[in-house]
Amino acid sequence: MTVPQRVLDLMHSPGVYFCGDPEMDQAQREQLDLLYDINQTRQSDPKRRELLSRFFAETGDGLYIESPLHANWGCSTHWGSGCYANFNLTLVDDGEIFIGDHTLIGPNVTLVTTGHPIRPDLRERYAQFSEPIHIGRNVWIGANVTVLPGVTIGDNTVIGACSLVTKDIPANVVAIGQPARVLREINDHDRDYYWRDRRIPAGI
Repeated sequence: MTVPQRVLDLMHSPGVYFCGDPEMDQAQREQLDLLYDINQTRQSDPKRRELLSRFFAETGDGLYIESPLHANWGCSTHWGSGCYANFNLTLVDDGEIFIGDHTLIGPNVTLVTTGHPIRPDLRERYAQFSEPIHIGRNVWIGANVTVLPGVTIGDNTVIGACSLVTKDIPANVVAIGQPARVLREINDHDRDYYWRDRRIPAGI
């Protein structure tokens, strides 16, 4: 990762900032060129791992990301070990994203750390703000989920498909909806059934 520290400090600082900085523009162009290379690389190519390590802030062992991947920066996203992301993951990662070990991300998921002020004159000047997203260990985020700025999702939690996560979700629950709300806790039933009335085979 070669993004200048001054650019990272600007993006990761609290409050409103303006994104027309020439050094920031140059750094983002370089990151997007690197992202292009990642998306053109076969999963079997050993070079892919090296490209991902250069692109992201952290890449844990066993990280596997399907192409295409979309990201504003990459250098603000931290991956734990054993993570998997399906097709069309979008990272609006001007702010930092932290993803815990063994987290699974379904297709067409969007993680958004960044927004723009409601005040029109500030938007005309390309003002924005970023708040970090924290996703715990062993989380499953279903297909077509969107997570908004500043959200924390606790360990082991499942976010149901097509949810819009606007507020923190605790650990060890199933949450779903727009906006996402806790549906139930993960419980003893889940030890025996993997989906609806489908029983987990003995010995697993």
